[in-house]
Amino acid sequence: MKTIEIKGFKRETVGKKATKQLRKDGSVPCVLYGGKEVVHFHAPVNEFNHLFYTPNVYVVNIDIDGKKYPTILKASQFHPVSDKPLHVDFLEINKDKPVTIEVPIKVEGFAIGVQSGGILVLEKRKLVVKGLLKDLPDELVVNVEALEIGKTVKIGGLSFKNIELLDAQNAVVVAVRLTRAARAAADDLEPGEEEEETEETEEKTEESES
Repeated sequence: MKTIEIKGFKRETVGKKATKQLRKDGSVPCVLYGGKEVVHFHAPVNEFNHLFYTPNVYVVNIDIDGKKYPTILKASQFHPVSDKPLHVDFLEINKDKPVTIEVPIKVEGFAIGVQSGGILVLEKRKLVVKGLLKDLPDELVVNVEALEIGKTVKIGGLSFKNIELLDAQNAVVVAVRLTRAARAAADDLEPGEEEEETEETEEKTEESES
């Protein structure tokens, strides 16, 4: 799995006043837990650009005053107007213990259903997985070549080496649906319309024969 590094600084004081001042100075208050101790620290807001504004998922190596911690992002809060990060939680990880994390999905192949006029719909962009750090992929590749119109790929039908999928087994990951145009064309055909046209044709045939 890809890694990025964030350089932080241990907080000397914790509280609303100190937190407000950190944000005013352009830093983001953070908490690191899961290890031997909980560490309160802060980092400049621009340190988080590669972490938040990307579809990728990373192992985050946090350097706090020269001491490094391998972590994953667990939670974050953002300002409702500016969308700037207000607070971030990290979980320290151990390479010998399983990690639970979201991994993005990559669709591979040209679905049969799409070739027939359907549209590919990605219902889930990430899946929650569990595994050792060394086994976690950058992305989960899902092949859709054999997917026909009206068919789906569910989590229960997927498997990846050395990792466990934790989402509901019946959850749909990707599907091929009818396009709006195709659905509208099908809806325009009223029940019995074909039968009426057939009866009218038969009546005209009988009249011409007589």
